[in-house]
This record gives sequence, C-alpha cells and structure tokens, in this order.
Amino acid sequence: MRFYHKKRRIPSITIVSLIDILAILLIFFIVTTTFRKNLPQLQINLPESKTATPSAASAKKNIILQIKSAEVITLDTKPVTAALLPEALRAIQKENPNCNITMQADKEAPFGTVVTVLDALQIAGIKNIPTMMKPATPAP
Repeated sequence: MRFYHKKRRIPSITIVSLIDILAILLIFFIVTTTFRKNLPQLQINLPESKTATPSAASAKKNIILQIKSAEVITLDTKPVTAALLPEALRAIQKENPNCNITMQADKEAPFGTVVTVLDALQIAGIKNIPTMMKPATPAP
C-alpha cells in the first residue's frame, strides 16, 4: 500500500508586506519628530550694538545668566532671586571652576536690576563677564 506523502511547502516570508510596514513606521517617526531648536525658557530681546563681535567657541561649559525684568532672573535656566544670586554663583563655581558665565539682559530690563546682578557677580568673585547682544542692523 502506498501512502501519499504530501509535500510540505517551504515557509516563506513575504517581503512586500514587511517593506510596507517599514515604510509606515518611517513615515510615523518622521511625522511625530519635531525639527526645531530648543527654545529658551525666557524670550529676551537683546539690545543692538555696533561694535558687537562673535566670541570664540570654547570647550568650557557655558552658563547663561538671564535678566528679563526686576522679578525674573534665571541662572542656567533655573529661576533665582537677586538676593540669592551670589550664593548660587558660588555654588556653580564650586561645582565647575572652569565654567564660563555669560549674561543676557533684556533691553527692557531695569538698569537697577542689571546693576544689582553685576554687584552679585562681584560679591561672588566673578569678573569679566561677557554680555550677549545682537549686531546692529544696517540702516537702509
């Protein structure tokens, strides 16, 4: 008696459906990814300067001290009051003595607040603070 042996089919993977799934995943990741820069927490309008020059890039860590108004002062994206600023600056200097501290003051910030911050920098023992400003736009 002869038994009929059914030939087994070799399993195959359909590549076309895998390519479709891959294309759908790629489109999903492209659509859900944002292509924008990290925006700062404070929107600061820097004053213009005719003598502003770009600074040389350095390997040191940059810490930005931002002054938006009399009440809004941030040190490395953390809000701080003018009274606690010298202590916070000393703590940052202790953690990383080679860090660069750069000051950004909004052009609408009161001058008294800027002077208070400069005093706090002097109390903390920090000198020669670079300030950020944007170059003046040429007159048409």
